[in-house]
Amino acid sequence: MAENTAVEEVESDLEDAPEDEIVVLAQKWKKKRGSLIMALHELQGRLGYVPRESAMKLGQEMGVPLATIYEVLTFYNYFKLKSPGKYIISVCTGTACHLKGSPKLLEGIEGQLGIKAGESTADGEYHLQGVRCLGCCGLAPLASVNGKVYGKQDVTDASGLLDHVAEDQPTVSAAQSADTE
Repeated sequence: MAENTAVEEVESDLEDAPEDEIVVLAQKWKKKRGSLIMALHELQGRLGYVPRESAMKLGQEMGVPLATIYEVLTFYNYFKLKSPGKYIISVCTGTACHLKGSPKLLEGIEGQLGIKAGESTADGEYHLQGVRCLGCCGLAPLASVNGKVYGKQDVTDASGLLDHVAEDQPTVSAAQSADTE
């Protein structure tokens, strides 16, 4: 049990020192061929997005030009360059959900929040995104908020999902919410 405590203390020390965490991350992936994407995935998993300063530090530590890093970050829509918000709402746009009205659900949420898919509200509370599949086709149409799934949504009333968020206040780590994309 004492070993676990020591590991937890080291991990929390790394969280307090993001620069050092990036150095450790870079060392882990630096010598592996084609590992830039994996390093960026891990960085985003820890932070929830890839801040410019972190990308610069990772590039310096791995010997990769910043332009190359941004080529990867902007090519793949998985990566976020801005902090995504407190509540990440993912609306499934897979076949089953699409057929059951998820485009209307997404449009309704966009109207309620005043943003488009891929954007965050000005106050940083919500980030809205369409995702290809959440793997719960029997619950179509569905959405998830920070990884918590809400099935059989009423596509004519998007406020129902936002009411769930207000009641449940679902929270997960940045790494878990990044995995849902």
